[in-house]
Amino acid sequence: MIAYDMGMESDRSPGAAMAPTPAITVIDIRQGGPADHARQRLEQARALRAACLGFFPAALRAALPLFDRAARRSLERSRSPYLAEIARIAEILDCSGVWLLNASYQWACTALARDEGEVPWLIRTLDWPFRGLGRHVEVAHMRGESGEFFSITWPGYVGALTAMAPARFAACLNQAPLRRRFRHRWLRPCDVAANAIASWMGGGRLPPDQLLRLVFERCGDYGAARRTLESTPVARPAIFTLVGCAAGERCVIERTETGFVTRQDNTSAANDWVPQRPGWEGRIGTRRFLVSTYEEATSYSCARREALAGWHGAMTDRSFAWLYRPVLNPYTRLAAALCPASGTLRVIGYDDVGAELPSPVTQLCEIEAAARGLVRA
Repeated sequence: MIAYDMGMESDRSPGAAMAPTPAITVIDIRQGGPADHARQRLEQARALRAACLGFFPAALRAALPLFDRAARRSLERSRSPYLAEIARIAEILDCSGVWLLNASYQWACTALARDEGEVPWLIRTLDWPFRGLGRHVEVAHMRGESGEFFSITWPGYVGALTAMAPARFAACLNQAPLRRRFRHRWLRPCDVAANAIASWMGGGRLPPDQLLRLVFERCGDYGAARRTLESTPVARPAIFTLVGCAAGERCVIERTETGFVTRQDNTSAANDWVPQRPGWEGRIGTRRFLVSTYEEATSYSCARREALAGWHGAMTDRSFAWLYRPVLNPYTRLAAALCPASGTLRVIGYDDVGAELPSPVTQLCEIEAAARGLVRA
């Protein structure tokens, strides 16, 4: 049985004092996949594209077709198995930007894997500067050769950033620290550009978000998922947090393009290596991109990771009491809690509402999945 509880009143979710907010859509795309998702949610996909691209200055938006073509060539060089899907989505939406948004990467995130009783849980925030992501977040019910899974996603997007396969595993993806060639803060854009070029030149390696989707489609258990995430070459460095169904089945996998370091004890993650490595800088928000020193950037990531690691409340708490500053920050767009052993997925969207920190902009969506069948609450 799979129960979708999409209509909780606001007093059962963060932001209890606020007026009732919209429910998160749970969409069944087990047959048609992300292209069918875009087709069914055409208006929402176009609104999301407009909201995300509105982040960029007008001059960059004018060059969008050029960036879109570059992103398409990069994805084609990666030999992604999802190229046909992205092409179909671009055809359905009939606008530029689809390839670029599918090649983009979240700015900074925080995650924690921890046993609660006899089973592991995964909690995470996704932080991105784009407004509208929290308002447009949806949960896609998907299927691969190894079984069904739920991906917290958006219409028009083919990868996986946060997902749960009942009775198999749950996982999320964080952006890795920035590879630095120059330590001065004013030269940070040069490092970003150099890393982008290196990623584009690395043909044949999958984008990490598309690898994560592939894992949910093809891997039957935690062990297979871990081996695949550790060994498959990726287009750019990444950090995966993975949990299974048995006590102790949890790890953080720190990936470079062809190497990995896996830790099974200190299983919290943000956007820095643990321990830190020379030549790498923790991720920092766009507001501080050109003003923060090398040390400040890494300490910002460390502070989020350590704050979540230091939280000792119940992972099962539906109030998301773990979501506090600095884990909650100006770029937080969603918060989620996942437990594959019980088949539980909880997610709430956050967005910029003009205050210092984002606020909830959706109701809490909760999915409880068991062995078979489908029930909508």
